[in-house]
Formats: sequence, C-alpha cells, structure tokens
Amino acid sequence: MWDERYSDDDYVYGTDANDYLASVLDQLPKGKALCLAEGEGRNAVFLAENGFEVLAVDSSAVGLKKAEKLASSRAVTIQTLCIDLADFQIKPGSWDVIVSIFCHVPPDIRKGLHQQVVAGLRTGGYLVLEAYTPEQLKYKTGGPPDEKKTMTLAALQEEFNSLKFIHGRELVRQVIEGKYHTGLGAVVQILASK
Repeated sequence: MWDERYSDDDYVYGTDANDYLASVLDQLPKGKALCLAEGEGRNAVFLAENGFEVLAVDSSAVGLKKAEKLASSRAVTIQTLCIDLADFQIKPGSWDVIVSIFCHVPPDIRKGLHQQVVAGLRTGGYLVLEAYTPEQLKYKTGGPPDEKKTMTLAALQEEFNSLKFIHGRELVRQVIEGKYHTGLGAVVQILASK
C-alpha cells in the first residue's frame, strides 16, 4: 500500500516539516535523531537542515528513495533504513531525539515500539509525537480508518509513563500536509524527555 501511495510524482504529505515538530525544534537537544514511519522524508530533512544526524525508518523503499532525493535537493544528508516497524529494533540509549509523526500501527506493535522508544532515548533525550485520535474518524481528513491505530493522550501517558511530559494535549487543528492530510484533524501531541 505505501509503495503505491508514494509512487506519485508529488510528495503526497508535502515537503515541509510537520507543524508540531517545527514548533518544538528549539527545545530539542542537538545530536542523533530517529524518525519513525518517515515516509518521504519531510521531517528527517528538516532535522538534518537544523544540524541533526538523522536516521529515517520506513517500510516503503519508494518513500525512502523520495526522502533521499529531498535531502539531496536541500544539500543535506540523511540515513535511511527500509524495515517494517514490527521488526525494527531500536538500540538502547542511542538517540537524542525520537520523532513519531502520524506513525499509526496496530496496538500490539505500538506498545512494543513505544517501550523501545523509551529505552532507545539517551538520558536527557526527547520524544516528539503527533498522532490522530479516535475523534479523527469523524473528520476523514487523513489518518487510519481503523480506530485501534489511533492514539489518545491517556494511552500515551501510560505507554510513556517513565518519561517526563513537558507537553501533552489533544486538540483539533488544521493539518495541511500534502493531499492526504488536508483539513481539520483531531490530534494528540506530546513532547517528553527521559
């Protein structure tokens, strides 16, 4: 499905960084950043432009090829890894920042992945996450059609209970990110540190 979606000539989620990630950039410690479900690379490239050493992980080789093309067009370098997140192992204590922007996977995979995120952060490292909430199903402006793949602040507070939440909220906001995320969206946003 994702290879097919990303085969479009356009960047289907745009080339600009996610608004929430951009809004918290100045709070993030410079260093190594891991971008989960990074697709066509907009967030990874943005971080690279701002001095981070970035690894973009996604299950779509087509998306990651576009990510590399975007990085090259902006004269920055990112590393990419094509792997299903169900199989990806995050090395403990190795990341200054982990970014999870609209990374919607089934709950059984998500819980294990989020445990790895916590372990993968260095002390003082930060998690940046934005995802759709169950309320998004009413808006139909992007995101998974399956409520089980959405997230709530309460669930994330439980899954990341060993992190310090600097920011955590659910809200409805304009999400204008390419043709698949356009319009009002019900989202949860968190910024948390280890």
